[in-house]
Amino acid sequence: MPDWVELILRVAGVLVAFLTLPLVVGQTEHKVMAHMQGRLGPMYAGGFHGWAQLVADGIKFVQKEDVTPRDADRPVFRLAPAVALVPYLLALLVIPLGPGDLVGQPLDIGLFFVLAVVGIGVLAVLMSAWASANKYSLLGGLRGAAQLLGYELPLVLAAASVAMAAGTLSLSGIVEAWRPWWLIWQAPAMVVFFVAGLAEIRRPPFDMPVADSELVFGYMTEYTGLRFAFFLLAEYVGIVVIAALTTVLFLGGWHGPFADAQLGWLWTLLKVFAVAFVIIWLRVAYPRLREDQLQRLCWLVLVPLALAQLVLTVAVRLAL
Repeated sequence: MPDWVELILRVAGVLVAFLTLPLVVGQTEHKVMAHMQGRLGPMYAGGFHGWAQLVADGIKFVQKEDVTPRDADRPVFRLAPAVALVPYLLALLVIPLGPGDLVGQPLDIGLFFVLAVVGIGVLAVLMSAWASANKYSLLGGLRGAAQLLGYELPLVLAAASVAMAAGTLSLSGIVEAWRPWWLIWQAPAMVVFFVAGLAEIRRPPFDMPVADSELVFGYMTEYTGLRFAFFLLAEYVGIVVIAALTTVLFLGGWHGPFADAQLGWLWTLLKVFAVAFVIIWLRVAYPRLREDQLQRLCWLVLVPLALAQLVLTVAVRLAL
């Protein structure tokens, strides 16, 4: 197969995943929240089990007027939703779905690349907050900057622990080096990574930057129509990326209970959706943290735990 054909197929596969997996997660969230909270509305659209609820939401966003505030910085205001989406698309390029060639673009420094591009998300928050010319947006942006910059540290430290254990920064290499007993050995790093990842994508209980009961909708207050929908899509893509990274780094990726490597991609997807379900469940089960609680959790719990896990990883590696 010519290289250019293979490149097109890989990019097309990543785009399909980018456009479909977040929608599946969004539809799942509608149904899970409807059952857990006794919501009747999402169960009616389209008939059977409200299957058309997500379609109805999409039509609603398309029909809404795209309004830009008079005093807004128009170019920055309009660019912010794209800046929120692109980093997650780039991250999906290097996350392996299965063994061999089931990855958009294999990189020897895949973990470093993913952590670098995911960190760009704070720019979208600051751009939308500052450009909106709205005090609630600005307050949400400042909260977002403090939250995202703080939780970057435990996220990177937890990822560094498993990379050190595997002896590589390649995501495929980490999965190949993974062993079932890592579920116990690297469990603290997995918890730190998962919690910090929730904070990075601003999901409840870490949704202080939007806080609709306090800040209207934070940095997204002035957005309408498709631009607002792009921010919501970025949130769901973020769920997929964090769930996929948790799967690849800590849950063995394509490793399953059977030795059949042909089903590796299926095990990866099952694990990703299981982690995504936990993320949705946390939204329903836990209230929003206060700002002081959020920062205390980061600096007094997650960072020391991640550092202790690094020390443990070094000790085990030297012992082996």
